[in-house]
Amino acid sequence: MKDYEKTTAFLGQWGPFQKIVFFLLCTSTVPNGFSAFSVIFLADIPDHHCQIPGTNLSYNPEDVNLTEIEQEKCVDGWMYSKHIYQSTIVTEFDLVCDDEWKQPFTSSIYFIGVLCGSFFSGQISDRFGRKPVLFVTMMVQTFFTFIQVFVPSWELFSVLFFIVGLGQISNYVAAFVLGTEILSGGVRVLYSSLGVCFFFAIGYMMLPLMAFLIRSWRMLLVALSVPGLIYIPLWWFIPESPRWLISQGKLEEAEAIVKNAAKKNKVTPPDIIFNEIGVNKYIDLLTDNIRRTTLILFLVWLTLSMGYFGLSLNTSRLHGDPFVNCFISAAIEVPAYVTSWLSLRYLPRRLSCSASMLLGGGVLYFIQLVPPSLPSLSVALEMMGKFGIAIGTALMFTYTGELYPTVLRNTAVGSCAMVSRVGSAIAPYFIHLSVYHEHLPYILLGTLCLLSSTTTLFLPESFNQPLPETIEQMQKRDRYYEVFCCFFFFTILKIFKAIYSKYSKIYKATSQTLDKYVFNIDNLE
Repeated sequence: MKDYEKTTAFLGQWGPFQKIVFFLLCTSTVPNGFSAFSVIFLADIPDHHCQIPGTNLSYNPEDVNLTEIEQEKCVDGWMYSKHIYQSTIVTEFDLVCDDEWKQPFTSSIYFIGVLCGSFFSGQISDRFGRKPVLFVTMMVQTFFTFIQVFVPSWELFSVLFFIVGLGQISNYVAAFVLGTEILSGGVRVLYSSLGVCFFFAIGYMMLPLMAFLIRSWRMLLVALSVPGLIYIPLWWFIPESPRWLISQGKLEEAEAIVKNAAKKNKVTPPDIIFNEIGVNKYIDLLTDNIRRTTLILFLVWLTLSMGYFGLSLNTSRLHGDPFVNCFISAAIEVPAYVTSWLSLRYLPRRLSCSASMLLGGGVLYFIQLVPPSLPSLSVALEMMGKFGIAIGTALMFTYTGELYPTVLRNTAVGSCAMVSRVGSAIAPYFIHLSVYHEHLPYILLGTLCLLSSTTTLFLPESFNQPLPETIEQMQKRDRYYEVFCCFFFFTILKIFKAIYSKYSKIYKATSQTLDKYVFNIDNLE
């Protein structure tokens, strides 16, 4: 098919058919917001201490010099505070002390499942279609989330969590690509930037509310799995991608879907819609002419995923209430996705993506300048960093889908998502680097964001361009533009370095003043 969008232009962009597809596919991403961050509450570590035989009282050794006492393991088990949670998998399976490593590893197992799902679902979706993969993986996510309720051990919980992660990303990518290929023009941009991301954020925002009301991890899983059953009837309302059908040589099926869409939109289609087709040859993502684009996207997706999930999973460790912090972290995504939608409508892709990562990484650098007496400011800066990274994440889904042709689109997005899950898999351990230096995670993440911000400038531009159907239609890079980008980046880097140096000096002076002020108050007391 030489130009799918021109051929189907008689359908319009926002008729009843497009509205149905838009909203049904968007709502299918709500459970993904539950699943992606459920581990924040399922595996949180409450306050705990050794079990004292013969008593249920809390142990408060304020008058005991612990340095003079020989330490031993908690041979009688542990007692856990129920101030915040009735139970988590940590309290259920005693994931503390020698087994404390299992707590972050639980998150990593989930994201390893997401990684595998990203790889296999892209291949399967390009082979068997977007729609079957979407619904099969939705049921996998729902069913195995429910089965987790009955597990007797951490090991079995982790195995099932891996499968849940596999299903979660698979149906999200399938829904994203399906909507991108069915919708066109400004509606496609709205769907891929604001639509699926906004509904994902709705699920994310609902999670802390549900966790606040349901403090038991098993009952929370029940509540998170039930909504998935609602989506079964959508099979009869969501069509297969006509673009994919055409790429597979199934012209009659593609025409039937388009003619049904014309009927719903009350327009008259031509008698023959698709009358030209070529044979699609296999294309590798790492062939010579697209290798650099693919490798740059791998780096950017890896960085964004590490930042997005690292900052999201860190909410329970921040100053303040964990439920409120999680909600704020979710709510900050709404203006981020609105910003990404506006950027996609009016700004070039390279500039938007680069600026968002520059914002996210730059703000994280300044967290180390915040005095310890202002923890709320640190939280605010971290949320601002999450804001920039969330914008970049939403933009990259759309940008990546626009760069690759139909025969590679799902595989490309799935492969980028797979690489990004390497970042999300190590994110739980990444935030633990604060044990060695309080601000080390922010410094490293800020550096990666700035590096990715630079490399994004060397991608082809797809703004106001139709989706490519073949490898020949992929957008080409502008060499002169790349030279300009290098000069621009190093100029910005020098400006940023000067600002950082200036505020670093101000911070030191302010810290010394605050220390003297606190010292004087202590003397007065």
